[in-house]
Amino acid sequence: MIKSITVKNYLDESIEFILTNPEKSGFYVKEVEGLGPPIANINLTEVSTNDGGIYNSARAISRNIVFTLGFLQQQENEELEQERRTIEDVRHLSYKYFPIKKKVTIIVETDNRIVETYGFVEKNEPIIFSQRQTTQVSILCPDPFFYSQDQMVTLFLAVVPMFEFPFSNESLTENMLIMGEIWPRETRSIYYEGDAEVGVVMHIFARSEASNVTIFNPETNQRMTINNDRLRQLTGSGIVNGDHIIISTVRGDKHITLIRRGISYNILNALNRDAYWFQLSKGDNIFAYTAEYGLSWIDFRIENRIVYAGV
Repeated sequence: MIKSITVKNYLDESIEFILTNPEKSGFYVKEVEGLGPPIANINLTEVSTNDGGIYNSARAISRNIVFTLGFLQQQENEELEQERRTIEDVRHLSYKYFPIKKKVTIIVETDNRIVETYGFVEKNEPIIFSQRQTTQVSILCPDPFFYSQDQMVTLFLAVVPMFEFPFSNESLTENMLIMGEIWPRETRSIYYEGDAEVGVVMHIFARSEASNVTIFNPETNQRMTINNDRLRQLTGSGIVNGDHIIISTVRGDKHITLIRRGISYNILNALNRDAYWFQLSKGDNIFAYTAEYGLSWIDFRIENRIVYAGV
């Protein structure tokens, strides 16, 4: 069951439509279209000598979300310091939160998940000369899928315990006791439960010099290598202490950036030509990383969101 819908405009101003408490926002949601799975275009080639056709490809088309909203007159609330709003005031609020041609973010909260997407307002058509004033808002979403609001984070580190109680340091001047050590885990499995493939954002943190860092899938041998010689040509040196490398394989936002001493560098050309831009598919996805040297001085993590076909 849908609990609430939040709309955030391009100025980062938001309004929440709580379905069980429409008086709070001044809008009641009569209907919302376009929250289910997107429509797919199936490309077939007809064959003159055989029945039917041959499958070529398929793609999900852009999503169209249409809100039908009613306006409520609000009473003055001294406790909330809220002034009385007329029907006209509420109608004008719809122009503010659904500005024509502008980008808006739509967040839907249900009993089981919170998902979001974005789109551009195509039209906002109020029906003014009616006993019950309403408006219909059409939003075109270039991305046909919804995304989880929170990021999934997979750390390639493991804390190894080095002591058990009771313990004693056995010295008053030296630190003899090792409380624990952090060991890199060079292989991890990411279980993904989304409805469609999704890209990831990979973070590499260097605590010392390293060379030719490679991220790969041990099962398929698909890999992505940061070539040390090319990196030196682009930035003046290979990977050094304090470097932070961000690799995004998200469709529409693919990039690789090096942050060094507060300065960002585009190091896309430092990748080997056989680089594979990883995508998570439903189920287990195996990732591993290695380096020519300096592997123990590298911290690695992967972030991803979950893609949903519909609310």
